[in-house]
This record gives sequence, structure tokens and C-alpha cells, in this order.
Amino acid sequence: MMWEYGMGWGWGWFGMALFWLVPILLIAMVLKYFFGGGIRPNPGTRDDRQGALDVLEERYARGEIDREEFLKKRDDLKRG
Repeated sequence: MMWEYGMGWGWGWFGMALFWLVPILLIAMVLKYFFGGGIRPNPGTRDDRQGALDVLEERYARGEIDREEFLKKRDDLKRG
């Protein structure tokens, strides 16, 4: 019977699935590698600077740095 030779329920379907799955996964991996899997904010964005300013204010409040150092670093962060 001819239908048993081609795409039966055995390795034929499994082989066809692998035939399509492997290239699709490779293409997906290449796209993820080149595009990084999503949009990332640029370094130095407002959120990053605000977070750094928050840390700086906490350090000043705890007395880890003096007023002069706080003002200098704050100005540096705001100039960005």
C-alpha cells in the first residue's frame, strides 16, 4: 500500500515536525540575538538618573557623604 510509505503515523510526522521546527527555532534565536529580545531603555535615561539621585540622597541622609560631596555629585547627575 502506497500510503504507508509516505506520511504515516510513525516517523514521517515526527520527521516533518523536526524539519520545520529546527529552522524556525534557529531563526528565532538569531532574531533574539540581534534584537535583544525587546526594547531596553538607553543608559543614562531619566529613570536611571533619578534612581542614582535617590541613592545619593539616602547616602547623604545617613551621613555617609558630606554636603560638599553631595552637592557636587548631585550637580553631575543633573547635568547627565
